[in-house]
Amino acid sequence: MSSAASVLPAAPVLTAAPAGAPLTRTQLPFSIVAKPTGAACNLDCQYCFFLSKELLYSAHKQQMSEETLETYVAEYLAASADGEVTMLWQGGEPTLRGLDFFRRLVELCEVYRRPTQTVKHAIQTNGTLITPEWAQFLKEHHFLVGISIDGPEEYHDFYRVNRAGRGTHALVVRGWNYLREAGVDCNILCTVHHANEAHGREVYTYFRDTLGADFIQFIPIVERVDPAQLERAERGGWRKTGKDSVGLLYKQAGDAVTSRSTKPELYGQFLCDVFDEWISHDVGRVYVQDFDAALGALFNQYTVCSHAPECGTNMALEFNGDVYACDHWVEPDWFVGNVTESPFADLAQTPVMREFAKKKHAQLTQQCLTCPFKRMCNGGCPKDRFVRSRDGELGQNYLCPGYTKFYAHIRPDMVGMARLLRSQHAPAEIMNPLVRAQVRARA
Repeated sequence: MSSAASVLPAAPVLTAAPAGAPLTRTQLPFSIVAKPTGAACNLDCQYCFFLSKELLYSAHKQQMSEETLETYVAEYLAASADGEVTMLWQGGEPTLRGLDFFRRLVELCEVYRRPTQTVKHAIQTNGTLITPEWAQFLKEHHFLVGISIDGPEEYHDFYRVNRAGRGTHALVVRGWNYLREAGVDCNILCTVHHANEAHGREVYTYFRDTLGADFIQFIPIVERVDPAQLERAERGGWRKTGKDSVGLLYKQAGDAVTSRSTKPELYGQFLCDVFDEWISHDVGRVYVQDFDAALGALFNQYTVCSHAPECGTNMALEFNGDVYACDHWVEPDWFVGNVTESPFADLAQTPVMREFAKKKHAQLTQQCLTCPFKRMCNGGCPKDRFVRSRDGELGQNYLCPGYTKFYAHIRPDMVGMARLLRSQHAPAEIMNPLVRAQVRARA
C-alpha cells in the first residue's frame, strides 16, 4: 500500500442499496473475487478446504441477495478505473445461484457502469450444472468461463466427487462440451495433487488433444493443517456431514500437510513435464499461465498474484457483502469489513489490509532474497510459507523445491523467448530447433 493512498479523502458510507445511478467514489487498482453462494457447492471434492468456510456463518442458505448484489455492482464499478472492468464470480459453486441472478447482474452493470467503462464477466465453475441454456446465456454476454477439471477420468475422479462419493468427470466434460458447442470462451483450471502429480504430460495432452483447451492454469493443492488436527483432516473432506467429518474451519495455520497435497518436488516435475511438451509443440497456440507469468516476469510484468512482488489488492467478497483480504485468507483475522456499510476505498485502507499487504515482500527469508529465481517467483504465495529455509529461518515456501526445479528447467528457454520478443520475433519461433539452439541461455 503506497503512502500516498493513505491521505485520500474517505468516500461517504453507503448504508442502503443504490438508487439506480452511477456513484462517485475514489478509484483503486484492485480486483474482487465474489461468491454469490459463499462456500456452498454441489460437489464434495475431498481436498477443497473452501467448503469449511460455511462454518463462518450461521445462515442455513448462504446466497447473495439482489440488494447486496446491487450494492456490490455499484460500489465496484464506482471504485474501478475507466476502460475494461472484470467482474469475477467464484465459490463454492456460483451457478447454484441460478441464471436469473446472473441476468440481473448483467442488467445492473449496464445501470451502474460509467460510459467510459466496459464490463467483462468471468466465472469459475465445476461445470456439472452447465446446460445448453446456461451456455447460451454465457455466450450472449461474453462470459469467460473457467472449468475445474483435474485431467483424465482416473485422476479427476480420485478426489473430485459428488456428495454421494461418485466421480464427476463425465458431468464436467458434458458441461465443457455444451460451452464449446455454444462458442463460449473457456479455460481449464487443474489442481495438482497426490493423484495426478506424477502425470504432467498426460494431463496436459488430455486437455490439449481431447478437450481442445487452449488456456490452462495449474494450481497446487497444499492442505496446510495443524499436526494435532491432521488425523481428522485425513479422514475425509472438509465439509461437515456427520460425526466423523472434519467440521473444522480451515485456516492458514500449522506446518503439516495432508496426503492429498502435492509434494514439492513432484509438483515441480509436473510443471517441467508440461513445459517440455509445450515448448516443442504449442508455443503461441496453447497458453499455460505458469509459463506466461514466468516470461512476463523477465519484462517486469506480473499477471499472477502468487508470483508478483506484492499482493494485497485482490479482495474476496462473501455472499452477505463481507470483504476479506484475500480469497485464500477468508478467516476472522483477515476480515476487512462489509461493502454495504463502507465503500471499497475505506476497506482498502483498513489496518487489516495494510498488514496483509506486508505479507508478500516484507516477509521473505534470506534464502528467497538471495535466490537466482527471485525475479520469477518472489517467494510464492504467503499462504504456503510455513516451513524452514536451509538456514532454519521460518517462513520458507513449502513448494520451494518444486519452484526451484521448475524455474531452473525453464529459464534458458524463457530467456530465449525474451530475446526473440526484444528482436521483434514471435516467441513461437523457439519451436524451431535451430532457433532454439541460438537464442536460449547457456547454463
